[in-house]
Formats: sequence, structure tokens, C-alpha cells
Amino acid sequence: MRAALTGAALVALYTALIAAADGITKLIAGSYAAPQFLAVSSALVLLFALGAARRQGALRTALGVQSRGTMALRSLLTVLAAIGFFQAFRLLPFADVFLFIGLMPLIAAALSGVALDEPVRPAAWLALALGASGLLALVPEGRAGGNAGHVWALLGAVSGTASMVAARAIARRERKPLAQVFWPNLALALVMGVALPFVWQPMPLADWLWVAGYALFLFGARFVSVEALRLLPAYVATPLMNLQFVWMVGIGVFGFGELPGVGAILGAALVIGSGLWLVADEALPARRRLRL
Repeated sequence: MRAALTGAALVALYTALIAAADGITKLIAGSYAAPQFLAVSSALVLLFALGAARRQGALRTALGVQSRGTMALRSLLTVLAAIGFFQAFRLLPFADVFLFIGLMPLIAAALSGVALDEPVRPAAWLALALGASGLLALVPEGRAGGNAGHVWALLGAVSGTASMVAARAIARRERKPLAQVFWPNLALALVMGVALPFVWQPMPLADWLWVAGYALFLFGARFVSVEALRLLPAYVATPLMNLQFVWMVGIGVFGFGELPGVGAILGAALVIGSGLWLVADEALPARRRLRL
């Protein structure tokens, strides 16, 4: 129970951090090409990770991993997810992108059974369905058809979920949260750095500060998510990550004066309820086993 509640609290913190990072992405994405934004921000995240690793002692101890193959796969998936979501935020409204983010628990449930041998219980499937219905209510009006933005968003959702599943696979073998932040961001910085000379545009000081803020929020979010995925199965953690809808409503109200409609409030309640259901479903069987 304690592990489940701690994991849920970490996921709630993650959603606040990642929502802030997504808001900055939406603000900056229209001004710069993806390689420039992602190369600069990932380089800053690397500096944060190196600084934190130095405080822990030897860099090799903090950043070294035994699951090198899984880490390489996670790094590749992180690169694909970053590109997919960056392009999606450029081309789609927030509601459309978050609809794809809302599919991530279902993708995680499908992948966890195969990759992690974590079969989803029937009650958890019902909770996932409840959360998915809440996501539909969050979209104020249906948007039929698809475009390139939806393809990018789908790429981001699938690869991002797979990256989280890989993170849990690594965390079950070794506790190296800083390494799980460092290596995927190193891959992102190297890949984006290749294209950087061809797309670079001068950045005013204000934009440098926005990118630095994004990198700080992203570093915190990824560090926290690794710890959360160590404590919770991926299919439990990802529905809780949909709490970022609530944070985005807050950002809209206080930052842009956008009042949420009834559908948004109802959808957020369903998403939160499904996440709490999954946490309880994960914790209660453990308590029953302890009593036997």
C-alpha cells in the first residue's frame, strides 16, 4: 500500500512538471524547428543530470547501467517520442494531443503483458475503459478526420509508452534514475545535433529562458517518472499521468483566462477516478496476501 501511494504521489508530481513543460513546448514550437528546440533543451537536461550525478559521487556509479540493450532501446524510443510530440504540438490543439496521450494507458496495458509479464486484471481493464470515456468528454467537440499532426501524435504516444515500459523493465533490475534520464537525453542531443547547423536561428534571451525552464521541468519530470515506474506497473502509472489534463485546465484558467466547460470537468473527474481505481486495485491484492 505504501509503495502504491508513494508511486501515485510521484506520478501526480510528474503530471504537474510535464504539463508545465508541454505548455512551454506549445509556446515555443511555432518559432523554431524541432532539432533546435530539442537539441538545446536536451543538452541542458544533460547538464542537470551530470550535476546531480556529481552530488551523488562517482559519475560511473550514478550513470552506469547493466541493462545496456534495454537502455539503448529506451533511448531510441525517447527520441521518437520527443519528435512526435513536438510536431504534434505544432500542428494540433492541446485537446487533440492529449486525446492521444490518453491512449497511452491502453497501449501500456497491451505492452506490459508481453514485455513485463504484468497481466492486467479485469477490474483494471474496467478502470482503463472508464478513463478512456473521460478523455472523450474532455474534448469539447468531436474532431473527425486526421492529418499529419495526428500521425505525429500517434507516433509520440506509442513510442512514449514503449519508452516507459522499457524504463520499468530497467528499474526492476537496477535503481538508476539519473542514468535513465541521462542516456535517452544524450541520444536526443546527438541525433538533433546532427541537423542543428541546418536549422539554427538566433534566440533572444527570453526564449533561452523559456527553453531553460522547459529543460528544468523535463529533467524533474523524467527523474520522478522513473521512480514512479519502479513502484507502479506501467498500466497503473500511465492512467494517473492523465492528471496532467487537470493541470492544463489550471494553466488555461490562470494563464490564458480559459474557463473549462462541463465536459472538461466531467472528463477530468472520470480520468482521476479511473487512476485512483487502478492504484487501489494494485494495492489491495497485496494487502490480502499479507493477511494470509
